[in-house]
Amino acid sequence: MTTVRITRTALTRGALAALSGLLAGFASLTFAELVSAAVRPEASPVTAVGGAAIDRTPAAVKDWAIRNFGEDDKLVLQAGILLTLALFALAVGLLALRHRRTGAAAVLLFGVVGTAAAVSRPDSTGLVDGLPSLLGAVVGAVLLYVLVGRLTAPHRIAGEQEHEAGWDRRGFLIAATAAAAASTAAGAVGRALNGRSAQDAVASREAVRLPAPDSPAKPLPAGAQLRVRGISPFTTPNDTFYRVDTALVIPKVDAGSWRLRIHGRGVRRDLEFTYQDLLSRPLIEREITLTCVSNEVGGPYAGHARWIGVRLSDLLKEAGVKSPSRGGPANQLVARSVDGMTLGTPVEDVMDGRDAMLAVGMNGEPLPLAHGFPVRMVVPGLYGYVSACKWIEDIELTTFDDYDPYWVKREWARKAPIKTQSRIDTPKPFGRPEAGTVMVAGVAWAQHRGIEKVEIRVDEGPWRPAQLAEQGTVDTWRQWSYPWKATPGGHTLTVRATDRTGEVQTEKRTKTVPDGASGWHSVVVTVE
Repeated sequence: MTTVRITRTALTRGALAALSGLLAGFASLTFAELVSAAVRPEASPVTAVGGAAIDRTPAAVKDWAIRNFGEDDKLVLQAGILLTLALFALAVGLLALRHRRTGAAAVLLFGVVGTAAAVSRPDSTGLVDGLPSLLGAVVGAVLLYVLVGRLTAPHRIAGEQEHEAGWDRRGFLIAATAAAAASTAAGAVGRALNGRSAQDAVASREAVRLPAPDSPAKPLPAGAQLRVRGISPFTTPNDTFYRVDTALVIPKVDAGSWRLRIHGRGVRRDLEFTYQDLLSRPLIEREITLTCVSNEVGGPYAGHARWIGVRLSDLLKEAGVKSPSRGGPANQLVARSVDGMTLGTPVEDVMDGRDAMLAVGMNGEPLPLAHGFPVRMVVPGLYGYVSACKWIEDIELTTFDDYDPYWVKREWARKAPIKTQSRIDTPKPFGRPEAGTVMVAGVAWAQHRGIEKVEIRVDEGPWRPAQLAEQGTVDTWRQWSYPWKATPGGHTLTVRATDRTGEVQTEKRTKTVPDGASGWHSVVVTVE
């Protein structure tokens, strides 16, 4: 009977040791969050470690994550980090029950990892970014040492043998409860303080009143939007516009303190602009469809908006920049975001007459925070990873030989013109439409070239021309439809597009890496 009681005591102490590890990990994170309020929100451990993990993840793995988790990929990553930390904390707590100092030292290891991740990020401001992780780990290590001490210190209780009690129950409960309360409070205060900087950004955005554009967009043709149920809207609402980037925490930038610098090779004099400087310049308004290079054939990462901004070529010319075709020494424009992201864009493409801009507005309102407020780049005809720098703050003129931007270092192509693509929006894959006339419809795009023709094939039959909606501009996608006389049974519908240069969308299937997916989009349906 005594043996059973000792075993139960050992199991209880083991469970409480594991709990001590979790409390220590929780304290580390929450106190680090509090310290990050004095440094910057991006220096908090989960954000820093998550960002470092993204930086070191192979391109194929990132592509897999986007394909399987979509815009929830960052949430999945953060959940994975927290789960890993929880398992680590449990193991450290059990280790500390036998080796108290070693367990506390293991918590400090967490701080070292977080510190290394924070200071290695592209947007790091130096060693100070490591303080939240380091100080949070110290708090966690001390807490674990104290809690496990309550589990290992002899504590005789009247009427019991010392080996049966063997630890300070009351002292442990008091210490654990106090630690949980203090950690929760620290986390709440830290989040509140970090939220204040976000409030400044939100307030600055709400105060913006976009001027009327000096060069407004031409009205869209009346027939640009087809009245077909299930087709994508021609203009994508801001709140449903796709978002693919590496920012675990959306940068919150106060427009009042924002600055943009232009410098580098071929720049006669460096230029710096405030947000108000850009709003005071001649603004253009254009209809432009964007596409992410991570978009699989038939994928959702394409969207259309009406953008307002300043011509980028005008700013570059003002700085004395010449395109390579006119003798300029720089052939690459490196755009840097406030979070350290770098994108490389061909200078020739920016200055060849297309409507490349520094955008300040999207669909009639200031840029949403998630889409780059206060300023982002938009370059028609290029995939976003070489052209659509959000939260931009620096433009450097250089060469492709001299500098590899973020994605090029990760096996993506240096130049990335958008490929001619088309997509079936309706009927959906594995749909079960009724026999009779079924409207097949979708969108096609070949930005900066335009869509000339879309064709549909049923099973292995001949290609049939689809009916095209009106083309907005060569920089917009184009809707199409095809009235299919559906017969009962299983069928495969396939679409392909031809752009205005005569290039037919290729059948050859390629992955998104290194320069965008290709191939025909097909859906399988069963007609009833």
